Amino acid sequence: MALTGRQKAAILLMSLDATTAAELLKDVDSKTVQEIVVEASYLDANGLRNSPGSTEVTKQFCNSLEGKGGFHLQGFLSNVLNSSVGQEKAEEIQMQIGNLLQKKDPFMAVRAAGSKELVWALQDEHPQAVAVVLSELPAKKATEVLGMLDEGLRLSAVTRMAGTDTAGDEAKTRIAQVVCNKLESAGENETAGQEQSLRKVAVMLRGLSGEIRDGLLKNINEKDDQAGQMITNLMVIWDDIPQIVDRTLQEVLKDVDSQKLALALVKADEVITKKIKSNISERAAASVDEETGLMSSPVKSDIEDAKAEIVDKLKEMNEKGQLNFIED
Repeated sequence: MALTGRQKAAILLMSLDATTAAELLKDVDSKTVQEIVVEASYLDANGLRNSPGSTEVTKQFCNSLEGKGGFHLQGFLSNVLNSSVGQEKAEEIQMQIGNLLQKKDPFMAVRAAGSKELVWALQDEHPQAVAVVLSELPAKKATEVLGMLDEGLRLSAVTRMAGTDTAGDEAKTRIAQVVCNKLESAGENETAGQEQSLRKVAVMLRGLSGEIRDGLLKNINEKDDQAGQMITNLMVIWDDIPQIVDRTLQEVLKDVDSQKLALALVKADEVITKKIKSNISERAAASVDEETGLMSSPVKSDIEDAKAEIVDKLKEMNEKGQLNFIED
């Protein structure tokens, strides 16, 4: 692969430590920095960072070719961008990287997916689309995927791959987007399933005494701190409000101002709205209604923040063992 100037610059930067790379980019305009960062992400995602060509590039720029310790591109790029263009601009650039990489190589995310996930995503697709995807995969992964497909689809796809008709760039981009969307959907479903399972554990734990609960959480965190954190966060959620004993809910709501309550109740479930309003004073309820009437178009993020503030107070009470729930 013939490397462009920006690809060479990206490889050079990845051969240096983040501080030195940032120093080199200090006087470079932000657009060029963004283009170099995109090239670095592309090369790393496609396994080209340590190719023979990249080694030759680094030989041209530095005498020492051996990096110290493991290389983590995302952390490296974050440090480089923050030091070169500032945090605000760095965040803007990083938000655009995904779209730019998708435009540069629509199949990059497809190639990064596991073989089983790809089979699931391709099983109901047209043989021509399957043929296009297989032709974009590394030979080993293409063979694995092909072997797991249904016999009929496998034969049709191979026949099309061997034919003379080829899909245009626009058609390839559409196919890549469809497959990426299915892969993303599968990932979201898996995450939702995991969250549902951990929610059940969280509800069971919150009903235990503080000492037993904390001991079990400690054991979970030692084995899987991410799961432990999720369980802690899922012990009390917004939808739990109707199940909270009135007295403890009143303790929390008395410290929440009417504007926050009004925001939190925008498009809220009727049962939750009724539960909250029945546990604040008539005067407070009137203030909430007044605040609601004054709202024009509340921002979704403000609504979520207001809900989170109430839930955080409930979680604090729960950690202290002061939050009681109505038994089913």
